[in-house]
Amino acid sequence: MTDDFATKYGPWAIVVGASDGCGALFAERLASEGVSVVLVARRQHVLDEVAQGIRERTGAQTRTIVVDLTDADASTTIIDATADLEVGMLVYCAGADPKYQPFLNNPISAAEVLLQRNCLVMMRLCHHFAGPMVERGRGGIVNFTSGAALAGGRNMVAYGGTKAFDLVFTEGLWAELHDKGVDVLSLVLGLTDTPALRQLEFERGRLASVDEAPQGATAAASVVDEAFANLGNGPTIATGDDVRMGMELFKSMSRNEVVRLLMQVGAEVMGSDARPGS
Repeated sequence: MTDDFATKYGPWAIVVGASDGCGALFAERLASEGVSVVLVARRQHVLDEVAQGIRERTGAQTRTIVVDLTDADASTTIIDATADLEVGMLVYCAGADPKYQPFLNNPISAAEVLLQRNCLVMMRLCHHFAGPMVERGRGGIVNFTSGAALAGGRNMVAYGGTKAFDLVFTEGLWAELHDKGVDVLSLVLGLTDTPALRQLEFERGRLASVDEAPQGATAAASVVDEAFANLGNGPTIATGDDVRMGMELFKSMSRNEVVRLLMQVGAEVMGSDARPGS
């Protein structure tokens, strides 16, 4: 599989959000398949550790790009830093919302940051790297989205909106590119055990420590396994039993009913304000 995989999706892949969790695991899996990886995140020392581990365990080449995806020129930084590489796969794994608060509890700049990081940078990178993939007649694009994309919910107004954009954008991109040799996949994640989720749940008082796994969360490695098993089965794959069950349930409901259901469940679980720590 490795030779065929590297021919299809190599010689280089870019993984945005590669410092930990699903992104770091995805990058290492690519490396184990013979693809060199560019690791993108905002913390140099963390990226260096991830890159060193990947090199030691797989022998693959790595490159790190330190960039804050909320910067206006983030996409240009990534594009310029990889101008000398033939990129056969783009993985966009960034985009958690660390606040989980009502829309009006934060300045509008907080929502604009999510829009920049979750939508604009992803769209710009897809536009730049998809063109050469189409010309070569091979490649892959994997964009991570969320169950929050399926319907609007409290404390996720802007986040859910950005993830809905990611979902529909990726599905549309699949419609245009899948018959041109480029595999496009939207991964819809539910509750997934990542460092970011553990930190959020700890701050909300739902975990005793960040070393504890959130109850019911899908392992990040399982998400990556599903992604690799379904690279050619786009446009959309749900990962985790919670999202799959939700999508099945929502089929029999109107959107209004789904939103009201989620609002009711959220209020019962977190209280009427559903603020972190409540």
